Amino acid sequence: MEIEHATPPRMSAETLQQGLAKIAHTLRRMADVDILVWLEAGRELREGEVERAATVIADRLCGAVADPIIRNAQERRQLEAIATWLEARGYVRLGQDKAVRFREMPPGAFGFRVNVPVKVGEGGAANIPADVVVAPAGSKTGTLPVLIEAKSAGDFTNVNKRRKEEAVKMDQIRKTYGKRAHFALFLCGYFDSGYLGYEAAEGIDWVWEHRIDDLAKLGL
Repeated sequence: MEIEHATPPRMSAETLQQGLAKIAHTLRRMADVDILVWLEAGRELREGEVERAATVIADRLCGAVADPIIRNAQERRQLEAIATWLEARGYVRLGQDKAVRFREMPPGAFGFRVNVPVKVGEGGAANIPADVVVAPAGSKTGTLPVLIEAKSAGDFTNVNKRRKEEAVKMDQIRKTYGKRAHFALFLCGYFDSGYLGYEAAEGIDWVWEHRIDDLAKLGL
């Protein structure tokens, strides 16, 4: 109907009305009455209301489409910043064409998007992806590497909604590998004291992108 502006020609009028009623019911439940103000009031449209509502909805749609694109681009930039910092200190980047095992990385190497096996529930197991895994130079083969998660935020709202994600990862990692496991965040953007305090309480360190040299404090 939306593309061809037509209804199925062989559908009976009764079936068509039932289907349209279901669509209208769904749309009515999903409608934001703070934007479509005439629905709650049960009145006729006033001049300019449709245009204002369409503008707000279009802005939300643009944000929903653009935000993931921006986040992904920022994450790529963050990872490249870490790679540049590590390579300047003699670290070797393991290519995506090589199967990188979490506990078998040679000292002085690092990789992106490495799966870390963890214990889940009663005897279960799962792989959680780590943005960056670094085997500190000078460490022994088999030593637990440093795990780094790249995070960026354009406002304070979403970070506090998502702060439990890192805490869950940290809990799974420590239950599997003990307190020696080192998990840190690489932050860029809006992260307030509420977010940072929550992560600190879970034993998670962080490094600000504009203070990238602080990565050295992770033993790198």
